[in-house]
Amino acid sequence: MVGAVIALWLLVLLEPILMPFFVSMILAYLGDPITDRLEARGLSRRLAVSVVFLLLSVLVIGAIVILVPVLGRQIGQLIQALPEVFNWVQATILPEIQSLTGIDFTADFDQLREALMSNWRETGTYAAAFLAQASRSGLAFAVWVGNIALIPVVTFYLLLDWDRIKGYLQDMLPRHIEPRVTALSTECDEVLSAFLRGQLLVMLSLGVIYAIGLSVLGLRFGLLIGLMAGLASIVPYLGMIVGILTALVVAFFQFDTWLPLVGVLVVFGIGQIAESTLLQPLLLGDKIGLHPVAVIFAVLAGGQLFGFTGILLALPVAAVIMVLLRYVYQRYRNSQLYDRERVRTTAAVTAKREGDR
Repeated sequence: MVGAVIALWLLVLLEPILMPFFVSMILAYLGDPITDRLEARGLSRRLAVSVVFLLLSVLVIGAIVILVPVLGRQIGQLIQALPEVFNWVQATILPEIQSLTGIDFTADFDQLREALMSNWRETGTYAAAFLAQASRSGLAFAVWVGNIALIPVVTFYLLLDWDRIKGYLQDMLPRHIEPRVTALSTECDEVLSAFLRGQLLVMLSLGVIYAIGLSVLGLRFGLLIGLMAGLASIVPYLGMIVGILTALVVAFFQFDTWLPLVGVLVVFGIGQIAESTLLQPLLLGDKIGLHPVAVIFAVLAGGQLFGFTGILLALPVAAVIMVLLRYVYQRYRNSQLYDRERVRTTAAVTAKREGDR
């Protein structure tokens, strides 16, 4: 108990410098299975790690080079389209609400629109102020850049020694608890693999399906909406709901016919069919065991407690906690505290069998 308190205190104390190490641990964990497969095919560990590291680097750099400019343009177009949306809401939606409820929201909506638009206009000013402050606070900016630069270096060395580190940790366990801890670790690894590797692939696949489908329809902000829906799909059905509502609103303003609205529903229907019949059975299976409410709570709690580092750790920690809770629950179900009579009967039967032998 004391050790856990000390570890938590150190985690809070060192939180500003832990982010690159946690990111590197996640990347190394994701890349270890591919490295093991390459190693099984005859490559040395260092060469296999180099190949995986090169692939990860190409994917990250390619995504930045290709997606960032397109997303930047679409975000700029979205900012330009906001006044038109506000005008339509004020001219169409607010009168309907007033006729149904008898409440006039015009003044409140004008204040909301002015606040939002002023914040959008001042985004460039905030960015310039941030850069100016960063340039003045040279040490803090250098630390931030250094933390980002540490990620690939730490990832490479963690991936290189991943199996060795696991072996050392397993060898350090007391022998009488090593089999039980190893079994729990294996179950935790299955859950984490399903959630981190499987869920990330599902989110990426859905984001690609939605983005391509909406772009084929000619929908403005199709790439932005598709990727947003893919990211939101970390919570079941949330990505579909957010994506459909956003895409339908954009299609309503952009097109004069109902056919594109049907097309939006078809795109998200294809995504849901692919997720339920192909992606989840193939990539996830039934290993996660995390309720959607638990996912939301874990992310919010992690962000509240430890900021961005807590968000990174929230879901892996929640998955491990679920495995441990299931283990404690099974031990409780088999204890005298839960069913004293059944435990006594089982013990008596076992003793009788031992006596007969």
